Amino acid sequence: MFTLTPKFYVALTGTSSLISGLIFIFEWWYFQKYGTSFIEQVSVSHLRPLIGGVENSPSVPGFSANNGENETNRQSLSECKVWRNPLNLFRGAEYSRYTWVTGKEPLTYYDMNLSAQDHQTFFTCDTDFLRPSDTVMQKAWRERNPQARIKAAYQALELNNDCATAYVLLAEEEATTIIDAEKYFKQALKAGETVYRKSQHCHPQNSQHEAQLRRDTNVLVYVKRRLAMCARKLGRIKEAVKIMRDLMKEFPLLSMLNIHENLLEALLELQAYADVQAVLAKYDDISLPKSAAICYTAALLKARAVSDRFSPETASRRGLSTAEINAVEAIHRAVEFNPHVPKYLLEMKSLILPPEHILKRGDSEAVAYAFFHLQHWKRIEGALNLLHCTWEGTFHDVSVYPQKELPFFIHFTAGLCSFSAMLAVLTHQFPELMVIFAKAFFGMLLSPFSFIMEKIKRFMPSSLWHQLTQI
Repeated sequence: MFTLTPKFYVALTGTSSLISGLIFIFEWWYFQKYGTSFIEQVSVSHLRPLIGGVENSPSVPGFSANNGENETNRQSLSECKVWRNPLNLFRGAEYSRYTWVTGKEPLTYYDMNLSAQDHQTFFTCDTDFLRPSDTVMQKAWRERNPQARIKAAYQALELNNDCATAYVLLAEEEATTIIDAEKYFKQALKAGETVYRKSQHCHPQNSQHEAQLRRDTNVLVYVKRRLAMCARKLGRIKEAVKIMRDLMKEFPLLSMLNIHENLLEALLELQAYADVQAVLAKYDDISLPKSAAICYTAALLKARAVSDRFSPETASRRGLSTAEINAVEAIHRAVEFNPHVPKYLLEMKSLILPPEHILKRGDSEAVAYAFFHLQHWKRIEGALNLLHCTWEGTFHDVSVYPQKELPFFIHFTAGLCSFSAMLAVLTHQFPELMVIFAKAFFGMLLSPFSFIMEKIKRFMPSSLWHQLTQI
């Protein structure tokens, strides 16, 4: 090994620098696009199970835990996890318009992948093989190409004209207007109610039929909710409120779907503030998961009582009244829950289309909340002024939680690339000196091995040693 020329070391270090540089560039691109490290993701997803790593089972929001410690842990987890946006837009009728105008995709691949997983969870079950149309739809929800999904939905309808999930897919992705989407959802409702009644009446006690009933319930709830959202977008707000109230009354255990957030937004549009307060009294509870919609709506109602008469100069002279203190404390509570919201409500940051999934207490939740609720804050005179005064005076330098840090492997590959490049340059400029350094370095590394081999040679017969070295 010590007869190697300086050119070998230049090639070795140069190749190492090139490879580590390519890995660094790929890691950086992957992090910018998907927000995580590729090496870290592969390690967690594929290597961790092989070495015995066990993932914690995900918590199910909306159901109480067995004891106080579990309840605290569940609350903490539920506030810092990805949730489906309860007010998510329609892909065909709303998101696609952005694509038509700008030529850009409004949703990330990560967001759409989460939606695909949701659809498979909500709309498929183990008994799909019993109905050919459900088998087709099971494959459709896994398709990445929108046109392939739409084509599969039509194939399912050819097999069964009452396939509710096929109408759901067409309403979400093929309909280019809310009116068209509503027509598809009405067909889905008719088909879904029929299947749901059959599942209820023919419900023997076995796991397969329980899964089928659960799936049919999910479909029915999803369709009714989207019909309520269609009515809200088409201006039939009272009808939307009635559908949501009936849905919450009929399926009270499905609180994890956050239908109450749809109801809050519709009631605010009606300016039915007493009804909004009644909903908050039920859902703004310490045992239930918080959200920006709940916290900021509670703050808005408190601010409404004093905002039209509030003046910072007057408040500084005479002090805050009890009602103003309550409003300020409510705003403090909301900003502490999600510090990103005020900049969007005060229009200090530009709004974009909300994603289909949000991170509780994160920027995505702030975008989703402000996109739908900014108009309600503007409608109440002085509410934004009170928010601005409270936020600027107390939270202006608030942390940007959750801050996204560069993964370890980006730092590691960048350092490895830089170090290898430096060695290549030094070896090229000072070949004799670097060869001496390399010999010394490798000699130091191999010295324990040489010592062991020397001991083995001393105690081994010379004939046997000669045979081993010949091999």
